Amino acid sequence: MRRILIYLALLAVSAIPAVAANLKLYLKDGGFQLVREYQVQQDRVRFYSVERSQWEEIPLELVDLKRTQSEASVREEKLAKDAKSLTQEEEERKALQKEVLRIPQDPGVYWLDKDNLHIMTAAESSMHNNKGRTALRVLTGVPQMISGKGTIEIQGARSTNVFTDPQQEFYIQVSETQPYGIIKLTPKNGVRIAENLTFEPMTKQVDEEISTVDIIIQEMAKGGLYKIWAEKPLAPGEYAVVEYTLGKLNMQIWDFAIKAK
Repeated sequence: MRRILIYLALLAVSAIPAVAANLKLYLKDGGFQLVREYQVQQDRVRFYSVERSQWEEIPLELVDLKRTQSEASVREEKLAKDAKSLTQEEEERKALQKEVLRIPQDPGVYWLDKDNLHIMTAAESSMHNNKGRTALRVLTGVPQMISGKGTIEIQGARSTNVFTDPQQEFYIQVSETQPYGIIKLTPKNGVRIAENLTFEPMTKQVDEEISTVDIIIQEMAKGGLYKIWAEKPLAPGEYAVVEYTLGKLNMQIWDFAIKAK
């Protein structure tokens, strides 16, 4: 970086050598010499020929110095821009590494408030069967023809984890390669419903209905650490970060609420 800045300054002083790698020293007849560096010395230009690997001289009046310096200046500006980009990438890499080191390697969900780490506690969930439909199956005498209904619920109509950022970022450290994401919870009768279940009597399968939210996922580190947030701002309401396997009824739930500012 320093070398680039020095070179730009030297171009303005013809008595001092201009240094760069493989420059084109343009001639007024339209040709050019490929040079490693050159020096303007009174009425002559001394240059190191890349082709012949030696120092040579040419009369200054034959050299298109303005074009040579203009192209070199553009090139050096590009080099300076590339160097700045590399510096920014390195700073971003270091910032990412610092961010990753703040997050525990233990499976779970976390969020950062500036430099303060917060560990979210998984909510206790329970399965609730629709007793009315269970009774109906008994009364009809053909229980195999009627599907059962149920829900996965967590207690309480409101979460104690409240955020005002509708795109709050969360870190999730997964223990296995199973689905995870953000879902919308449905408050009902003092509980929040995470899943609606349908039990199929013929196949003995369970159909799970989950109100998922489109999210953006950033892999933070190999081994299962991801940062996630909603693709679009969330409306005020109840939500949860979840990890689950469809058909296994093993959903882990870390609930939160979005509150309007």
